[in-house]
Amino acid sequence: MKNTSGMMPVGKAVLVQPYEPEKKGMIELPESVEARLRTVEQRAVVVAVGPSCWYDEDQPRAMPGDKVLISAFSGYMATGPKDGKQYRFVNDKDIFARIVEEG
Repeated sequence: MKNTSGMMPVGKAVLVQPYEPEKKGMIELPESVEARLRTVEQRAVVVAVGPSCWYDEDQPRAMPGDKVLISAFSGYMATGPKDGKQYRFVNDKDIFARIVEEG
């Protein structure tokens, strides 16, 4: 995954982009509701990883492009200055699972 946000995480920060899995028979929600839901969404795609992430672990928890589960309400929501998309900065320990298969 290419980082088009215009932001680069530092230290133990991880830049992720929240996403929702595809839903069948979906009801369309207003953008204001969608924006609030993105702040609590626990699924995200890793965009970039800070240089000090997981230094005390045997292997990284996630790499750019991985779909992951993150702690609810963690981190800081930010709008990419370059692309205008919504992102979230989370601490490296806020990633607690990789999503390996969705149904």
